[in-house]
Amino acid sequence: MKATITSAKLHGDINAIASKSQAHRMLICAAFSDRPTKIICKERSLDIDATAECLRAIGCGIAYDDNEGSFLVTPAKEINKQAVIDCGESGSTLRFLLPVVCALGIECTIVMHGRLPERPLSPLWEELKAHGCGLKHNPDKTISTSGKLKGGRFTLAADISSQFISGMLFAMPLIEEKSELRLTGKVESKNYILMTMDAQRMFGVNSSWEEDRLTVPFNTAYSSPGEANVEGDWSNGAFWLSAAKLTGGAVKCSGLDINSRQGDKAAAELIDEIYNGNAVVDAKDVPDLVPVLSVVAAVSPGVTRFIHAERLRIKESDRIKTTIAMLENLGAKCEETEDGIIVAGVRELTGGRVDSCNDHRIAMSAAIAAIVCSGNVEIDGAEAVRKSYPDFWKDYQRLGGTVTLTE
Repeated sequence: MKATITSAKLHGDINAIASKSQAHRMLICAAFSDRPTKIICKERSLDIDATAECLRAIGCGIAYDDNEGSFLVTPAKEINKQAVIDCGESGSTLRFLLPVVCALGIECTIVMHGRLPERPLSPLWEELKAHGCGLKHNPDKTISTSGKLKGGRFTLAADISSQFISGMLFAMPLIEEKSELRLTGKVESKNYILMTMDAQRMFGVNSSWEEDRLTVPFNTAYSSPGEANVEGDWSNGAFWLSAAKLTGGAVKCSGLDINSRQGDKAAAELIDEIYNGNAVVDAKDVPDLVPVLSVVAAVSPGVTRFIHAERLRIKESDRIKTTIAMLENLGAKCEETEDGIIVAGVRELTGGRVDSCNDHRIAMSAAIAAIVCSGNVEIDGAEAVRKSYPDFWKDYQRLGGTVTLTE
């Protein structure tokens, strides 16, 4: 699908969609609780649906009420000991649920799409195998699991992916033996680990973190609060916060909790820093923000440097290269570095044609860039937004943008 934007004079109020990060976590905790849970989640996406479908496949009941905008999650009476789970292109789904299916002793075939089979699973992979699980990469790019995860001391490097740590935390209440998780190195994306612990606490599991040691009280089980509400998503809200800055405040985004654990709430401060000129943005804890922040940087004074962004290379696309291609095709000045991007601000962008490379954040960033383009913007692969924000184009039009979608 191609999106052609002929006018991006956006104005009006938009409400942040439900947090994908929190929805994943609530669904998993609810799936293994003692009774059903209603999860208020006004918006869904391919990634959220991937987690829901995987949990269904292992025996949990999950139904979505379109009228109310909520999931009803019913824990499995009996776990399917042989299952096929399809993670789609969701890295969170895969990394959160791999330790869980191992803890449950499921002989599982895990299906992945897009670039997901290429995204790293080490050192989580080796640690699961060291504790009794059989794991195998298959020629058809699926993963097979066998055996049952045994407890004890798990050790993970903390500077690779917080999702590995969250996955182990989700699994620990399901392991039959006493367990603890030790972290080595400097912790990255700490807030996302804390989000996991908050979700567990909401469901009766009081995981704790002291220095390099994470523990879950032995013989603790998930227990439902009955109802839970998914908060607004800072990651996707960042597109509208950027639009607000580029329109001089004509766009407003509500429904974002400034006290949220979401690491991407840093967007608000970073946008201001960049717009003031000559900013250095450490992307270590906020890699998903780089594409849209680079758009703000493209029309901000001076030079903006994005550093410690290496993880962008293993996202839905190589986001360092695809972000640079997007910017250059729209008339920006930028260059690639070993660990990030340097963007030199110009007065306005020209417009042009962008290939999303099946990456939702590239597609949405190009749409926000249209605000400061003198010409039209064409985006190939516009359907990529379905991964995290299916109604993005509807909301863009609701704010006054003129968008034509063609197959």
